[in-house]
Amino acid sequence: MDRHFTVDEANDLLPAVRPLVERMVAHRQALTAAMERQERLTAKIGGNGGGIPPQEIAEAQSEIESEATGIAHCINGLQELGVLVKDLDTGLVDFPALRKGEEVLLCWRLGEDEIGYWHGLEEGFAGRKELPL
Repeated sequence: MDRHFTVDEANDLLPAVRPLVERMVAHRQALTAAMERQERLTAKIGGNGGGIPPQEIAEAQSEIESEATGIAHCINGLQELGVLVKDLDTGLVDFPALRKGEEVLLCWRLGEDEIGYWHGLEEGFAGRKELPL
């Protein structure tokens, strides 16, 4: 990991992180809906052709590509800040940190006011422990 955050540094970065995570989650929800729409269209076509205009299929594919691109932009923005994306659906991200010389992760999820948890590299969300480190 290139950068390690203190709890204060990670909390200070939340105003930049939060909108990126909000957009990432929104793009993920829209992507899921677009993929479900495409799946319904594909099933209808597979059944009997369904009289679906080709434009509708193209629009569904275009929407999928647009939402996937939106997710990628958000992830890139977060990674440029040094933040690790863990869950697209819930907006879970981690900030690399050090605890007694050992690498750990400060854990934050969309909807939380500030960073209040940490966990080891192998523990994940289920292993979250309350701060302080």
